[in-house]
Amino acid sequence: MNTDTKSSGVRARTRETALAAVQGLTLAVAVLPMSVLFLVLTLVSVALVPVGVGLVTTPAILTGVRALADKRRELAAEWCGVRIPSAYEPVPAGANPWTRTFTLLRDPQVRRDVLWLPVDMTAGFVTALLPAVLFLYPFEGFAVAAGLWRVLDDGQTYWYGFVPVTDQPTALGAAATAAVLLVAAYRLTPRLLKAHFTLTRAVLDTGRGELVERVRVLTETRRDAVDTSAAELRRIERDLHDGAQARLVAMGMDLGTIEMLLDKDPAQAKQLLSQARRNSVEALEELRDLVRGIHPPVLAERGLGDAVKALALRLPLPSEVTVDLTGRADAPVESAAYFAVSEVLTNAVKHSGADRVWVDLDHTDGMLRITVTDNGRGGATVGAGSGLAGVERRLGTFDGVLAVSSPAGGPTLVTMEIPCALS
Repeated sequence: MNTDTKSSGVRARTRETALAAVQGLTLAVAVLPMSVLFLVLTLVSVALVPVGVGLVTTPAILTGVRALADKRRELAAEWCGVRIPSAYEPVPAGANPWTRTFTLLRDPQVRRDVLWLPVDMTAGFVTALLPAVLFLYPFEGFAVAAGLWRVLDDGQTYWYGFVPVTDQPTALGAAATAAVLLVAAYRLTPRLLKAHFTLTRAVLDTGRGELVERVRVLTETRRDAVDTSAAELRRIERDLHDGAQARLVAMGMDLGTIEMLLDKDPAQAKQLLSQARRNSVEALEELRDLVRGIHPPVLAERGLGDAVKALALRLPLPSEVTVDLTGRADAPVESAAYFAVSEVLTNAVKHSGADRVWVDLDHTDGMLRITVTDNGRGGATVGAGSGLAGVERRLGTFDGVLAVSSPAGGPTLVTMEIPCALS
């Protein structure tokens, strides 16, 4: 590692430490008054519910408590990457004050928010203030060593931490202590700020947030799967109606005409018979293409790796496929992966301007991972209406994910992952 890289890393770490100290101090200044205020308001408002006043004030106050907790969740994710899930129960629209009040009071997440207030104003205040104290306290030690001890000396011993300061040598001892504390602050301040948010998560998280998120994702993926299946059925119906069915109808009409012409005009009957044979061949080819579009025979017979290789061979540009699979996934997973790769390759051919494509398939730690890379112009996005959005929905049915890296000028790297086991 060169000197410039080291110095830039030190500067970045110093900025991170200073920022964590400022953020912790900001939280500490805001935590105590806000938490105390909302805790007092909540207790008073709930106590006034029996006399009716609390029915009007409690929903507004609890909504404020939720807003305070949501802001802390936002800061936890933004500042330290700590995700704090929430699982609030919906309040019926247009509900009367009685229903709104008791819906909120029965909500486990709201009760967690109220329980968090006293924790936040005590342990939360300390853990928020500690990063700032650890970062700023060493500067007092340096100031003491620079001569501040003379100003602070009023005939009694001045203590800096555990160091008694009575003269310049002991003041230098305080500076040495401050240096040790500054090194500790450099290493620990961001971690201490993260510890504050970890404490917040421990109190606010009801354990239902992940379940609620999981239900939401499953609902969306189920809806997407139903929509995709309906669209696929419509496509099959359209292809049958406009393709093979039309040719079979035409062939039936030709055969009827041939029956009438066999005795009257054998030559014309022979021509129509040849045309009917061509129609039968074309209808059979269209049916094969349709079946290949539903579930390619090579996928069923030889697995995902060979199916993707066959897919790459039909591309109008050079391609390279690398397969490292020790077995086969379940048929629905293989089918989803195959058509996802097909869509990504189609996008690359149509829109990327690439002259070469690479496809890699492997299975590691229970995850089927497929990467498709092209050397095109880049700029691919997972937007509404794009083919990649459809790929994302298809993979989501199996808890799969799609990641796209496509800077302007290329290259484009599309990574697809599906959790599965290989047989």
